[in-house]
Amino acid sequence: MTTANVYQQRPAADVKVESPLHHADLPSLVGKGRKNAGVTLRHKQLLGHLTLRGDSHDAAFSGGVHKALGLELPAALTVVSNGELSLQWLGPDEFLLICPRGQELALEQALRDALAGQHIQVVNVSGGQSLLELTGPNVRDVLKKSTSYDVHPNNFPVGKAVGTVFAKSQLVIRRTGEDTWELLIRRSFADYWWLWLQDAAAEYGLAIAE
Repeated sequence: MTTANVYQQRPAADVKVESPLHHADLPSLVGKGRKNAGVTLRHKQLLGHLTLRGDSHDAAFSGGVHKALGLELPAALTVVSNGELSLQWLGPDEFLLICPRGQELALEQALRDALAGQHIQVVNVSGGQSLLELTGPNVRDVLKKSTSYDVHPNNFPVGKAVGTVFAKSQLVIRRTGEDTWELLIRRSFADYWWLWLQDAAAEYGLAIAE
């Protein structure tokens, strides 16, 4: 039997942590800019990100995931959520769990306990990526400027999530509401996307939310 070493990767409370957009000082921009902006950006920073791998066709795997998370395995190219917890399909045997800050270790342990004896993998990737939430009536217009993927409602309903080319980089686009979209970004490209979004949303107005 293989034993996994599971340990706390989240820095202690007395350790300073910075988001990938710390330098942009987004909190100082809250309430500024054009009124009734067409796009509002919220940086959902420092969340927990765990990748989970296992046989999605195995009832024991799907049942264990539901037992640990209270979430059903998502279908291809979709994301399911329950409050602040979301689970996204990344591939036939790979999923991404995003959770509130500080819950990563407990959820990893819960998954390992519920899936004990199965061939699985759980990896904490929190430090490598971040989440940008875009809301407003002109978000789709910004996306149409930025990606060749078809974001028409008929092709991109609420609950869909796809990895695609965005500007000159790659990310995951998730539609979580009628006018709400999320960009799952790599930490090293955060500055590039922030600069791009400012330019792409300029004609509609870009507001920053807390």
